[in-house]
Amino acid sequence: MDQELYSKERSASLDLLLRFQRLLVSKLYPADCVGQVPSTYSPDLLGVGSLLKKYTALLCTHIGDILPVATSIACTSHRHFAEVSHVVDGDLTGILLPELVVSIVLLLSKNAGLMQEAGAIPLLAGLLEHLDRFNHLAPGKERDDNEDLAWPGIMGSFFTGQSCRNNEEVTLIRKADLENHNKDGGFWTVIDGKVYDIKDFQTQSLTGSSIL
Repeated sequence: MDQELYSKERSASLDLLLRFQRLLVSKLYPADCVGQVPSTYSPDLLGVGSLLKKYTALLCTHIGDILPVATSIACTSHRHFAEVSHVVDGDLTGILLPELVVSIVLLLSKNAGLMQEAGAIPLLAGLLEHLDRFNHLAPGKERDDNEDLAWPGIMGSFFTGQSCRNNEEVTLIRKADLENHNKDGGFWTVIDGKVYDIKDFQTQSLTGSSIL
């Protein structure tokens, strides 16, 4: 129900595609025979599976054309990445693809034979490289990777913090220094105990100084 509140922001054609995608998934979902795997499939069911493959192929072709362009623009700066991500999030890539992937995984867990017969899964694998290149441009990606690889995570963060202190000369800034700097027209802010100078970002930001 909450998702439907955002349907007014989508175009009519995109909303129609989403409903069509959900219809395909619902036709393939074994609601009346949970836990039973038939040895043969009806022609109607195989037809729906073939239609899902055709739909997935068209969707992957479109996304495969969009993502390289989005990546080339997003690599310019963090601000470009944020703007491009906002556009992609409202496009087929951000609306149709995530739900399609989850739906196919669900169908695969319910009836692997039918999904292998349909042949839609290998088509999605072709998008992995494009998605990986785009996601690697995300700010903080290195930090997220370090947290994912660290075990346990709290120790990984601890050792990372220690190495940073040993390799860099830490400058301590008092609260009074920060307040005086900002009174003189500067724009320092504190995030997680570290001082950042966002003066240059202030002139580029679309949100205004009050939110910053």
